Amino acid sequence: MIQIDALPAFTDNYIWLLRDDARQRCAVVDPGDAAPVLAWLEAHPGWRLDDILVTHHHHDHVGGVERLKQATGARVLGPANEKIPARDVALQDNDRVNVLDLEFQVFAVPGHTLGHIAFYQADEQAPLLFCGDTLFAAGCGRLFEGTPEQMHASLSRLAALPAHTAVHCTHEYTLGNLRFAQAVEPDNPEIAARLEQVGQWRADGRISLPSNLALELRTNPFLRVGETSVKEKADERNGRDNQSPSEVFAALRAWKDTF
Repeated sequence: MIQIDALPAFTDNYIWLLRDDARQRCAVVDPGDAAPVLAWLEAHPGWRLDDILVTHHHHDHVGGVERLKQATGARVLGPANEKIPARDVALQDNDRVNVLDLEFQVFAVPGHTLGHIAFYQADEQAPLLFCGDTLFAAGCGRLFEGTPEQMHASLSRLAALPAHTAVHCTHEYTLGNLRFAQAVEPDNPEIAARLEQVGQWRADGRISLPSNLALELRTNPFLRVGETSVKEKADERNGRDNQSPSEVFAALRAWKDTF
């Protein structure tokens, strides 16, 4: 059984650490800073870092990779279409990789960056998704390189995974995202309830992640662009009739960028 810990980094990043307690082996996802991972390893003598998984090239996701590679010899797996430091394995869409004896499928999810990938582990009981900065709890990443059409397609692909999939994104943005979600759907009671819950969690110093796809489908406006209420709000915001779900998405993302 794999356990998953969140190692805080910078102001709002999480480095996900997967651990196999029986064999004292671990892997990390998107280590933008080596220090939290090295501190964890120092506090757990006898453990070995086997793998470093990378979703995209931004510095807050790769800044610690080379130092960790040098310190541990861990294998570095990352997107083939981006410049990833110390990468050993270049991953393409639909590749499969074995990490801590779990098989992960690689999804190309362009939008935030053009080469962004996600890692999905299709366990029947507890499927896992590590999605970097593509899908956030109650939100999605900014479009630094890709188009709204690409990001909408990427989010739709992730949204089609099993509803009980645990969503491990990389930033503690949930509270702000839920405030935006409530502006989009002020009459959605599930958003209101989630906003209250996450507000209490954050006040108590508790993290808001992981989420799950069922919850995202009920409360994340970027996965709800087919809902009439969401489309009407997007139409109202940009003063025209958005003809397609990707146009609704584009209107929402532009609004969120200045929210």
